Amino acid sequence: MGNTFGHTFAITTFGESHGGGVGVVIDGLPARLNIDLDHIQTELDRRRPGQSRLTTQRDEKDLVEILSGVEGGASTGAPLAMLVRNADARSGAYDHLRELYRPSHADFTYDKKYGNRTIAGGGRSSARETIGRVAAGAVGMQLLDALAARSGSAPPEILSWVDQVHSTAASVDEDTVSSLQIEADPTRCPDPDAAAAMTSAIEQARRDGDSLGGAVRTVVRNMPLGLGEPVFDRLEADLAKAMLSLPATKGFEVGSGFDAITMTGRTHNDPFVPGADGVPTTRSNHSGGVQGGISNGAPLRFRTAFKPTATISSEQDTVTVDNTATTLAAKGRHDPCVLPRAVPMVDAMTALVLADHTLRQLRHNLL
Repeated sequence: MGNTFGHTFAITTFGESHGGGVGVVIDGLPARLNIDLDHIQTELDRRRPGQSRLTTQRDEKDLVEILSGVEGGASTGAPLAMLVRNADARSGAYDHLRELYRPSHADFTYDKKYGNRTIAGGGRSSARETIGRVAAGAVGMQLLDALAARSGSAPPEILSWVDQVHSTAASVDEDTVSSLQIEADPTRCPDPDAAAAMTSAIEQARRDGDSLGGAVRTVVRNMPLGLGEPVFDRLEADLAKAMLSLPATKGFEVGSGFDAITMTGRTHNDPFVPGADGVPTTRSNHSGGVQGGISNGAPLRFRTAFKPTATISSEQDTVTVDNTATTLAAKGRHDPCVLPRAVPMVDAMTALVLADHTLRQLRHNLL
């Protein structure tokens, strides 16, 4: 019913923003994978609220508990379940929303689809649901590392960063950018000048009772050849679904993306040239590492757009549940810009797609 993602490596998330907790069940995880709980917690710490003055000040430690699927530090082959308990939920802060719909939120659509809605925090539509994704993505990263080690190859290196906030765009060398550079600033933008401008813009938006959107850029180095399934499960199609399933996303492009509109075939095509170890490579990478829906071994490159946070403290027009015009100035703790916390979410969804397609590719290679 829309709560499960993946085929061979599948996750199902559960829980609500102001319920007892949120979590995930992973199915399809091979047995005997060493599970590094510290790494899972590190990824959750990157996502959690209250990291800096740029994010919501909800005070959650987001400590993960493994409920099943691990014995003696290794996966058992059974479903792996993880839970993060909500510690700083304040359901009463949303009582003023009970009789009206927040603009650009899921309040109206959930109400009309199900005949009811979760008032506190938006329930399943809250970005707090992504805790399960990030925890599962951390396991997916560990699986990718283990599978690469077994084959004697370098594991995929997933790097995402804030590429743009509102009108401020970063200038980043995709070939050399590192995780240390990304994590060096609270914006998660590795361009120091752009990061400073983004910080100023986000802080001004908060003071103005407004919010800002932007884009996260991702590159995956050491991409294996052959990931992706024909027609409906093309690698970029599954990546698009993964990214656009994240809260607040509004756009996805791979490689040259929409810039390809203004190019010709002669300038857009990626010429093949002889590569190392007898494997061809390409001189350029307008394809973003994917051709015919299948990875070609070049770095995977894509970009995900996020809208401005829907909850703002400025007064907005809306209607009540009985269709009467009214206004709303939202209260509570909210991110003035989702981009800094979106980075680990994008990393996690990338890992989930790659883990799923890697296991599917192993099935092909066994035939």
